[in-house]
Amino acid sequence: MKPKRISKDQYYLGIAEEVARRSTCFRRSIGAIIIRDDQIISTGYVGAPRKTKDSLEHGSCLRDKLKIPHGQRYELCRSVHAEQNAIINAARAGVSLLGGDMYICGSAAGKFQPIDAFPCFICKKMIINAGLNRIICSTADGKMKSFRVIDWVKDWKEGDIVDDSHQYG
Repeated sequence: MKPKRISKDQYYLGIAEEVARRSTCFRRSIGAIIIRDDQIISTGYVGAPRKTKDSLEHGSCLRDKLKIPHGQRYELCRSVHAEQNAIINAARAGVSLLGGDMYICGSAAGKFQPIDAFPCFICKKMIINAGLNRIICSTADGKMKSFRVIDWVKDWKEGDIVDDSHQYG
């Protein structure tokens, strides 16, 4: 009997799940990887900018201290989102993202409790400008959801960013 082989999407999402384990956020553990030509070209997780103190080192979440609800006021967070870090890390290495796919896996911090790891509006704008093709996200039901970036662009041309149906937070 032949062993069941997981799909490429499951494989890459599993790697993104492992990357998420490096996250330094008290609220969420999220990891992102970027694939181009069936090769991992960049990874990123939720964490403070290089050489600065993260929430774990501070011993608290700044947004929790300020009583900011989930999904709001990201500019007051110590961390950079996983998607942003994956894009930034590719740029630091001089690697083009054009035509690549991003896999994002997320869970509640400290335990694997899957969440809908959909990018926020800021990350979606960066993903569009980076030239990525497809975004594959973990979902709260333990499955995955795939988005085509071109569809986001089309939707935002016809409606507006606030009409987006798959929002984080």
